[in-house]
Amino acid sequence: MAALVRKAVFPVGGLGTRFLPATKALPKEMLPIVDKPLIHYAVDEARAAGIEEFIFVTGKGKSAIEDHFDHASDLDAMLRSRGKAEAADELNSWVPAPGKVAYTRQQEPLGLGHAVWCARHFIGDEPFAVLLPDDIFLADVPCLKQMVDAYSGRGGMVAAETITGPDISNYGVLDVAKDQGSVVSVRGLVEKPSPADAPSDLAVVGRYIMTPKVFEYLDRKETGAGGEIQLTDALSWLAVEEEFAGIRIDGERFDCGTQAGYLRANVAFALQRDDLRDGLKSYIRTLDLGA
Repeated sequence: MAALVRKAVFPVGGLGTRFLPATKALPKEMLPIVDKPLIHYAVDEARAAGIEEFIFVTGKGKSAIEDHFDHASDLDAMLRSRGKAEAADELNSWVPAPGKVAYTRQQEPLGLGHAVWCARHFIGDEPFAVLLPDDIFLADVPCLKQMVDAYSGRGGMVAAETITGPDISNYGVLDVAKDQGSVVSVRGLVEKPSPADAPSDLAVVGRYIMTPKVFEYLDRKETGAGGEIQLTDALSWLAVEEEFAGIRIDGERFDCGTQAGYLRANVAFALQRDDLRDGLKSYIRTLDLGA
């Protein structure tokens, strides 16, 4: 049976100002978690969910992302000349096939909704996924795979996480119509509400599936919170027009858009590695971490 969701959009046009000066010349999506860039984790997750076409919405200074997902003939030749054919084969194994990658530019930073709108001509008439590389997950089943497995093939779906307290105001929040356990039906979404006005404690976290109908709303270029074209506003409209769901993700999420989240992710992913775990644990034991 053909995959329900074959295409994925990666909005990678942001400036990453929180990580200056590291991101002055390096795209924030290329910051490494241990030894793989953030964007690499997102693409691996998409591939594990059956994604076949990868669409990057870029901006100025993002050419390193294009280079990363391309063959590097000089590096390949050097590795093989030094007897490192296995390393060369590994580098080539995750490069998408020719014709399966597209890049388009978001010329102005007008919001996430605008970034997704910039990819409209690559989508056609089928459902597609959106992955924000700032959010990465440690999960037995990759986040997007959980979503694709639960997706009906109609309407939209978002990944959700329970957020309590004042932090809820940093997220798009689900207005839940019916809670069915891991999956909830959604009547709408609210972007960055105050804690008192949040319709639930379920926040949208960096993964989306939607239909091309969303472009009918994004075509209006209506601005929302922060004066930007918000994807949350478009999805709230879509939830009225179509079947819409949220799924509680089974796994741990790391918000690598913040320094603290980025550091936690590096520690957590390093502890998953057989070649790094023991040495890192030994070092952590030597630290005076206080109370």
